[in-house]
Amino acid sequence: MESSWVIVGLVAAALAIQGLWTLMRRRREKKAVATLDDMSALGELVPDTLHPVVDVSRCIASGACVQACPEKNVLEVIAGRATLINPLACVGHAACVAACPVKALKVVFGSATRGVELPLVDPNFQTSRPGLYVIGELAGMGLIRNAVRQGRQAADHVASGSRRGGGEVYDAIVVGAGPAGVSATLRLLEAKLRVLLLDREGLGGTILHYPRAKVVMTGALEFPLIGTVKKKKMSKEQLMDLWADIHEKAKLPMQTGTLVEGVTDRPDGTWELATSQGSFRAANVFLALGRRGTPRKLGVPGEESAHVHYRLLEPREFQGKHVLVVGGGNSAVENALSLADAGGCASVSISYRRAAFARCRAENRKRIDECIAQGLVKPLMPSELVRVAPGQVELTAEGKSLTLPNDAVIVQIGGTAPAELLAKFGVELVTKRGEA
Repeated sequence: MESSWVIVGLVAAALAIQGLWTLMRRRREKKAVATLDDMSALGELVPDTLHPVVDVSRCIASGACVQACPEKNVLEVIAGRATLINPLACVGHAACVAACPVKALKVVFGSATRGVELPLVDPNFQTSRPGLYVIGELAGMGLIRNAVRQGRQAADHVASGSRRGGGEVYDAIVVGAGPAGVSATLRLLEAKLRVLLLDREGLGGTILHYPRAKVVMTGALEFPLIGTVKKKKMSKEQLMDLWADIHEKAKLPMQTGTLVEGVTDRPDGTWELATSQGSFRAANVFLALGRRGTPRKLGVPGEESAHVHYRLLEPREFQGKHVLVVGGGNSAVENALSLADAGGCASVSISYRRAAFARCRAENRKRIDECIAQGLVKPLMPSELVRVAPGQVELTAEGKSLTLPNDAVIVQIGGTAPAELLAKFGVELVTKRGEA
């Protein structure tokens, strides 16, 4: 008799646990559907980098892909199948692909209806023009770990090849001092080649533009000459310390403040780079420029004012000022968060033409919502900046004019499409439509 009650108790406990799990699953799915609806309202959204697609005929809704994604809130199980609910938050880890027990996912560029233009490169990241390589973000790889690997692999190809300079001609010139460019430079130095690293700003590349304390997934980074850096996550400051340490140890042959304006091939088979600091020649050129390009302008009166900025490096520069951030993507939101976290601003506002920050990663949306609730950031959504004037800005919001006190405007609305830059340099492009 007692054993019967024990069995009944166990069954009841199991049913209660099952019921609780089902309730939590439904709540999570409801939240995922809401996110998916928000994304769908923006039209078809396709990341510029690798992202997963699901073979629904094979998916068993195990949820392994959801748990494996380091970014979270990118994939969810809806109606019994894995679904990409926030494409813009995906950065191409591909951990979901490895985690799926039935191989129902693969990572691709673009979609059947919206193509993504990428440089046409061979397995060594060499373009159709011998000696010209495209690596890192510009080649569609958004992860630091992948960029480091690409740089090393492309440099391996040059090191094992026969293209060499001589005299005033470098063996290789690397354009861009981010992860891919630094990795390529290290491997070229390891191979005893004569190399020059150029960057228009400084060491770090896109990382220079990260907001203070931003944490990124890196995983183990294997650098030539340096060795393996084993850290799953690193903050912006840790990454910048890493680059400084690499620079000191390897003595990188680097020239900053140099904007590359053109790359042309010469009759003798070498390359000539036209830059803001004169011309340079090399047998091989690595384009590791990242995807920022030239910042996109607003095209409004007063935008040429000295207090209009296109990047935020140090929030302390804005202490005591009324600051307006323009944009609604991850960069804009992270800038607003950095200013709010640093404190000291007279006010921090963010203007975005849509009613919600649907293009942000879930963590950024959560944090900006918290800052708005605490009064640290004032949302102006939907709104558009129409004029910048001394001491103030003018916006339109839902058909009404709005004037705010202002000392600084930070514009984060994207930049020149990388495809335009590559085409200018004579790199052949290919449109990917749901292909790897």
